Amino acid sequence: MIVFSVAAIGIFSAFMLIDVRRVLDGGETNYISATLAIYLDLYNVFVNLLSLLSIFSGGGRR
Repeated sequence: MIVFSVAAIGIFSAFMLIDVRRVLDGGETNYISATLAIYLDLYNVFVNLLSLLSIFSGGGRR
């Protein structure tokens, strides 16, 4: 689970950088879909960070 969360954080961080770069370079003209893509990347990073915090704090063990 730890490996999956770390890998997902890395992947979605890379996607976020790609999406932001595409908006800044002017390659993305549909700003609604660009905003949604960046929001989903940020959401996935946040959820996986919460998962890691839960694992390391002992909340995932019973």
